[in-house]
Amino acid sequence: MERRAVYIISVAAELAGVHPQTLRIYERKGLIEPQRTSGNTRRYSEADIARLRLIQELTQLEGVNLAGVKRILALQDEIAALRAEIGRRERALAELGRQVSDELEAVHRSYRRDLVPLGDRHPVPRRHS
Repeated sequence: MERRAVYIISVAAELAGVHPQTLRIYERKGLIEPQRTSGNTRRYSEADIARLRLIQELTQLEGVNLAGVKRILALQDEIAALRAEIGRRERALAELGRQVSDELEAVHRSYRRDLVPLGDRHPVPRRHS
C-alpha cells in the first residue's frame, strides 16, 4: 500500500468518511500518526486512509471503543512485523540451505575425483604416496 503522504487533513477526512476533528482526536489517542511537512502540516497516505477506514469500521459497525481499536491496531502491527521477520528468516534459511548444498556438492566432486574406477566393482580411494 502506498505510504507516500499526499493528502491534507480535509481530503483525508473526506476519503475516510469522518470529520477532520476526528482525525485530530485519533492522532491524540495514538491511533494514527500522519507525516508532517516542514511547516508542520499533517499529510496522510493511502495506508493512513485505509487505517482510518478500519478504525471507522471497528467503531461504527463492530462497536469497539477507541481503547479496543488501539489494541487491535497494535496487534495487527505486531503480526505484520512478525510476518516480516518470518520472511527474513525464511530467506536466510533458504540461503543457508543453498550454501550447504553447494558445499556438499564440492565435497562430492572432490570425493569422485579421488576414486579410481575398477570396472564392474565399486571404485576405491586412490592411494596417495
